[in-house]
Amino acid sequence: MIRALTVRQPWASAIAHADKRIENRTWTTSHRGAVLIHSAAKPDQHANQYAPMTAIVRGLQLDMGAVIAVARIVDCHPDDGECAPWAMPGHFHWQLDQVTALPLPVPATGALQLWTPPEQVLETVRLQLDDATAAALATDAEWEGAR
Repeated sequence: MIRALTVRQPWASAIAHADKRIENRTWTTSHRGAVLIHSAAKPDQHANQYAPMTAIVRGLQLDMGAVIAVARIVDCHPDDGECAPWAMPGHFHWQLDQVTALPLPVPATGALQLWTPPEQVLETVRLQLDDATAAALATDAEWEGAR
């Protein structure tokens, strides 16, 4: 089953368009596999305190309230001090790979935790992916109903 993760801006765009491959959370997950990256309706008001990181996405349109990328969660581990520059101390680090930004944002209402996107959102996302990318991210069964 394909899940979605709501991430506040500018972090969602840093995942979609820059090299942010660690998502920091205070909770762990056992989910591995495809995940839609959904930008929250409100930005992270504390993001400007991380100016060196947020400068990477300066100039990008920060779409809000929409799925903007797809990725795979390949690991989740507690802070070990050896992770990527995007890792925050004291958090669980969700490792992402195969990140693909969508050509067009797909409006959606997010939720806390990992959530199940509505079939219409999945269908609209799937239409924007070529077959090879979709297959690399998830099995046909996971995209079921999105064709």
